[in-house]
Amino acid sequence: MKKLFIAALLFVGVASFAQDGDMDQKPAREQRERLTPEQRNEKQLKKLTSELTLDAKQQEQVKQLLAERSAKAEKLRDARKEQKEKGTKLTAEEKEAFKKEMMAEKDANDAKMKGILTADQYTKWKTIQEENKDKMRDKAKEYRKENN
Repeated sequence: MKKLFIAALLFVGVASFAQDGDMDQKPAREQRERLTPEQRNEKQLKKLTSELTLDAKQQEQVKQLLAERSAKAEKLRDARKEQKEKGTKLTAEEKEAFKKEMMAEKDANDAKMKGILTADQYTKWKTIQEENKDKMRDKAKEYRKENN
């Protein structure tokens, strides 16, 4: 009787672990909710407003800047998707040109934010940007380790 009881407990334990494992198999990207560009912009604006204590005028300016950035990003994403569907790869010159364009876009965005924010807010925003960049690097390293 004792052996039967232990065997039953062992079976129930193994069965419950097997079921738990199936639920965790979804990648993180699928679990995350998909937001529209407008929802993403609104979420980012709320986050920036709370972190940098933006006033109403700044909120409106940042909202417009986020919308512009989002539209440009969507256009680039579509172009990249179209290129992938064609099966063409970028040449070294095209990659370099794209990199320069992205850096110019980033610099222009920084200049616009500097014009919108106060000196303290801008410094805090740059600090947050660096922290986010570091987090993304760490996540990319973890992703590479998992997939190698």
